[in-house]
Amino acid sequence: MFSGNQKPFAPACERNKDPILAALRQVIRSSDRHLLEVGSGTGQHAVYMARHFPQLVWHTSDLPPAHAGIRAWLESAGVPSIQPPVAYEAGRDDFPAADASTGFDVVYSANTLHIIGWDQVLALIDDLGTHLSSGARVVFYGPFNRGGEYTAPSNAEFDRWLKQQNPVSAIRDFEAVEQAMQSAGFQCRQDMPMPANNSLLVFHRL
Repeated sequence: MFSGNQKPFAPACERNKDPILAALRQVIRSSDRHLLEVGSGTGQHAVYMARHFPQLVWHTSDLPPAHAGIRAWLESAGVPSIQPPVAYEAGRDDFPAADASTGFDVVYSANTLHIIGWDQVLALIDDLGTHLSSGARVVFYGPFNRGGEYTAPSNAEFDRWLKQQNPVSAIRDFEAVEQAMQSAGFQCRQDMPMPANNSLLVFHRL
């Protein structure tokens, strides 16, 4: 939990921010107006990415214990297009709202699917299918298994570490995520290889 003495810092966010930004430039359109970040974590990605997309209102969300740290990053960055964090836990909380007149054009979530349980992954996907309109895009970044196999020894080690921290955590199978998204009305349009054996998946709402 954030103590308030200094901003929380995740080294992984610092390492992956530029590759993710380059990928998001291929996904986000000049006509997009609202982006929801699910699992904003420390807030580092929000303050780094949002300034590169001035047409967007960047909405942050996470569990309440993370909110103080996110606010600290937002306050120090002074980017007016970033909204304060809202509480969102898939399967428990209501899906966040953009505003009264429009929904989210893009939902972005980095390093979240392997942390939350599979039931929560499915609840998140169900929320996306219920609340996003045709043409909206969903971006998932993180490690994924392929054909039920780890893509690198480091991912196998990471998966073992995850399960030691929380038995419900695990690297997800790409095929299982894709099938669940298809059932919710999405099609995978981009599957980008990323550094450190990660992937960035882009799904379009049909």
